[in-house]
Amino acid sequence: MRYWFLAVLTLPLIARADDIATRAQKIHASSIVVDTHLDAPDQLASKWADVATRGATDHFDIPRARQGGLTAPFFAIYVAASYADHGAARRALELIDLTHRVVDGHRQDMTFATTPADIRTAKQAGKIAVLMGIEGGHAIEDSLGVLREMYRAGVRYMTLTHVNTNHWADSSGPFYEPDFDPKKSAVHHGLSEFGKTVVKEMNRIGMIVDISHVSDDTIRDVLAVSRAPVMASHSSCRVLSSIPRNLTDDQIKQIAAKGGVVMINVGSSFLDQAIYDHFTATLAKLKPEYLRIKAAYAKDPERLRAELMALQKKQGPPPRAQWTKVVDHIEHVIQVGGEDAVGIGDDFDGIGDPPIGFDDVSFYPKLSEELLRRGHSEAQVRKVLGENFLAFFARVEAARDKLASEPPATMVYSEK
Repeated sequence: MRYWFLAVLTLPLIARADDIATRAQKIHASSIVVDTHLDAPDQLASKWADVATRGATDHFDIPRARQGGLTAPFFAIYVAASYADHGAARRALELIDLTHRVVDGHRQDMTFATTPADIRTAKQAGKIAVLMGIEGGHAIEDSLGVLREMYRAGVRYMTLTHVNTNHWADSSGPFYEPDFDPKKSAVHHGLSEFGKTVVKEMNRIGMIVDISHVSDDTIRDVLAVSRAPVMASHSSCRVLSSIPRNLTDDQIKQIAAKGGVVMINVGSSFLDQAIYDHFTATLAKLKPEYLRIKAAYAKDPERLRAELMALQKKQGPPPRAQWTKVVDHIEHVIQVGGEDAVGIGDDFDGIGDPPIGFDDVSFYPKLSEELLRRGHSEAQVRKVLGENFLAFFARVEAARDKLASEPPATMVYSEK
């Protein structure tokens, strides 16, 4: 009899869980889901695959995107630091072309997008709206003309640096190297005068300024100079994990106050302090052997890269955070910057340590259910999934429209 009594007591809890799951499914299916950073182009450039086939890249393909309800991924036009001063613009154009080829080859499922209206139209048509963002400001080769041409080619945001400080903006640096020294990246102590002009010209043409990967000093200068709201396309909260790529609470507040957004990176080291501590301890252990290899193959970049990859592989797979940490970071941004300041920028295909239970783009619906379970409203869930980004994107376009009478900037980069 007592077992029957306990079963009766648990029925309301089961019913409530089922109700949340059902509500989450309906909300997610009808919501616009935006991911502002997906590195599929770089993987496809290394190994071409049909994105209609499951497993085309580590974390993305059309079947998994459909399963996850993904409406609008930004394909990252990632230009590695090795291309700086060595064909960076060409590399960017090749990946832009690749992105167009992917979309053109799957017109039944995909469409190219450049505006918030395009994203909403794609949702109504049941298609995946593919947008583009440059990762690494060295891709414009210090030319405002190239910047404008990238915009004309469809690029809608630019991450001002990657792990390398470029000629006009400081990066947060290559934090994954055992001999990482942030002081080596502090060349301009923020933005140079040309860098400030780049930001202002991005505002004028309507290109989103992305401050993921840049140094704290660069974030400070961008927030002071930009005439439009700015975005962190794939960064999380430093108070929850002290990886240099994450944002401080003060930075989150300032980005939000200016109408910007913080899009959460799901790499385990970005999410969990214990995982990041393990990462830094591993780097310290590897440092002597790393320095030996670096010295031995300094004049042979290909061999150096191979030896370093082998050294990393010896360490085995990295530990992974629990997927609910993603929601912890979302909630922290809401707490610090408000419910209009947060979204999703997973960094899928660019990370090797997605959290357990959030392995690829098919897992987005779990966010909707967990947010509801934690007491967030339907409106708040929709904001996190995509409405916050769409509203932010519209504000960037509104700033562009206000600057329409301003002539194109003509400043020319000089090393002097």
